[in-house]
Amino acid sequence: MLLNIPNLLTLLRIAMIPVLIGVFYLDCPLCHIISAAIFGLAAVTDWLDGYLARKLEQSSPFGAFLDPVADKLMVAAALVLLVEANPSPLLAVPAIIIIGREITVSALREWMAELGARAKVAVSVVGKFKTTLQMIAILLLIYREPLLGLPVFEIGYLLLYIAAILTLWSMFVYLKAAWPSLRGD
Repeated sequence: MLLNIPNLLTLLRIAMIPVLIGVFYLDCPLCHIISAAIFGLAAVTDWLDGYLARKLEQSSPFGAFLDPVADKLMVAAALVLLVEANPSPLLAVPAIIIIGREITVSALREWMAELGARAKVAVSVVGKFKTTLQMIAILLLIYREPLLGLPVFEIGYLLLYIAAILTLWSMFVYLKAAWPSLRGD
């Protein structure tokens, strides 16, 4: 089924990207909070669409294709916005690592699928943990204001670096699993 609840949530996540961008660039006192809420809602729909697809038995090829695309688009858009708003190598480096890994692993998965070996590069526990940390880090970086005395922006930076390390780790796990196919063995 093409239009079921999980797929509608995924499409909603994609539709939120231009809204996030628009609100991020507005000049109002609460815009960073609204932007963080939009990104947070998108992150929740990422979890929710997968949960509902399994729970309601509404998994579909369309959803399996579109869900990771929506995630990567939202994360890449948010990282580009953050780097543009805070131009610094300290933020650009983990952003490049995360975006570069997503491109690499997506290409690797597509290539492995052509070989009939997609299962070798299926999503891992490390990948899921990386995604969770990444979403929290980006949410905190967008929010940026101290909260309950906590330095939210700095915590976001730290979590983004941890996510970048996990990003590299998970990429190497995928590359290692695919290495025999890459070598032509």
